[in-house]
Amino acid sequence: MKNYKPKGRLSANQYIDGILKGDRVLLSRAITIIESNLESDKILAKEIVQNILPNAGNSIRIGITGVPGVGKSTFIEAFGKYLITQGKRVAILSIDPSSQRSKGSILGDKTRMEELANLQEAYIRPSASGDTLGGVANKTGETMLLCEAAGYDVVLIETVGVGQSETAVHGMTDFFLLLMLSGAGDELQGIKKGIMEMADMVVINKADGDNIRMSEMARLQYQNALHIFPQSESGWSPVVSTASAIKNIGISNVWNEVLKFKHLVDENGYFEKNRNHQQIQWMYNNVNEELKRLFYGSKNIAVELNNLEADIVTSKISPVKAAQKIIEEFKKSI
Repeated sequence: MKNYKPKGRLSANQYIDGILKGDRVLLSRAITIIESNLESDKILAKEIVQNILPNAGNSIRIGITGVPGVGKSTFIEAFGKYLITQGKRVAILSIDPSSQRSKGSILGDKTRMEELANLQEAYIRPSASGDTLGGVANKTGETMLLCEAAGYDVVLIETVGVGQSETAVHGMTDFFLLLMLSGAGDELQGIKKGIMEMADMVVINKADGDNIRMSEMARLQYQNALHIFPQSESGWSPVVSTASAIKNIGISNVWNEVLKFKHLVDENGYFEKNRNHQQIQWMYNNVNEELKRLFYGSKNIAVELNNLEADIVTSKISPVKAAQKIIEEFKKSI
């Protein structure tokens, strides 16, 4: 089935020309090819990505994550609309580990950002599905390149699930934004230290009405907490601010901080250094994913794994010895 070639596919050059002209229909169709697991589409996808590379990379890439109930969709919509008033074109992508099970992300429901979705300067794309988070991240990264080549100069990548998705988003963006809430008892509860360390900016959302005072207290708490962490390699000191996406308060300040960050890392050389590091890491991620595909896609390996599973549960072989045995079997097939 994977050798099947779908009808209606255009040539790589037709997709590339459409993307470079900002044609949203051809951009969407090209992204569908990127996300496809068909062998014919993988070949076509590689050609498209390779040829649009000189026109990609000109955006500022912002990762956005947040605790449940923080109002992430409302914030992204308000932020996206503000960026458009500043003359920007905005692409919104997501990394959703749950898409490995559901084969799709809730971002596909564009009613979450209905006003933004209707603007010509905005492009919203649901998460790619995949067998692993690494596979999902790689496809999202390629989608990002296509969006940049199509002229979107700000790319927002949101995490939908929890777990390792924040690390994946941080590894493909320039600026990492963490949305938090106030008034939830211990302000630092429920957020992993590792995620806090990745943040270039923390925004306390829903800072309106009776919540303004609590939001300011939370802002001070987070600012103090961030001082504990060592200085980041970028030379940037993370900032904490308050905002109300629903009231459109504090949104412009977020963009101002992003611009300050960009100016700093352009000046000290970190921006280019980080992008280069991400490109190299991306190569290794693709190598890992391809090795996994070759390994688990082998019929002989699948049969042997089933036999080893039965031997493990009956204590005929240890998990370590079983792993060694299956790797030796795989090495013979290379």
